[in-house]
Amino acid sequence: MHGSKTVNPKAVIGYLPFFAFLLAGILSHFGGWKPGIAVFSRFGDFVGEMILFLPLVFMIIGLIDAWIPREAVMKRLGEGSGSKGAMWVIILAMLFAGPLYAAFPVALMLRKKGCSIRNVFIYLGAFSAMKIPMVSFEIGFLGLKFSLLRLAFTLPVFIIIGILMENIMGAGYEMPELMSAPEEGHGCR
Repeated sequence: MHGSKTVNPKAVIGYLPFFAFLLAGILSHFGGWKPGIAVFSRFGDFVGEMILFLPLVFMIIGLIDAWIPREAVMKRLGEGSGSKGAMWVIILAMLFAGPLYAAFPVALMLRKKGCSIRNVFIYLGAFSAMKIPMVSFEIGFLGLKFSLLRLAFTLPVFIIIGILMENIMGAGYEMPELMSAPEEGHGCR
């Protein structure tokens, strides 16, 4: 047969958890099991949020890629940026809003533009716990004193983690390619 392809069993096995989850959701719905229905409903909400939010994240990444030259990122956030580079990534992280999964594509783009490993990890830590909208809610519920104390404890931890990861991975760590070019004769026609 011309153009027939064989199915890779490993690829099929990779989808089994998703199909098991889907089957559990369907069985929960028809069986009336309320915890299963609640989990499946929350999953639907999460997927809906991602569908709405991820295009905005990718637009931001596209703008960063198009508008910010690699040399500028390397100079301000690269290997020799020191404490000023850490300050810049913390400010950048604080200005963003949204769920943590939105930080990873931005961190990847920063790394590709020449941001140091240390600053990438500081950015991810600051994004997870220091965003201005999140801190403002925290102040409203727990008070200014608690929020400032928490920030005073978490910020040094993120900086230490960034330094440790840079020492473990090496300052010149090169990221593996996420997608490799198709092998000769296996590409799209």
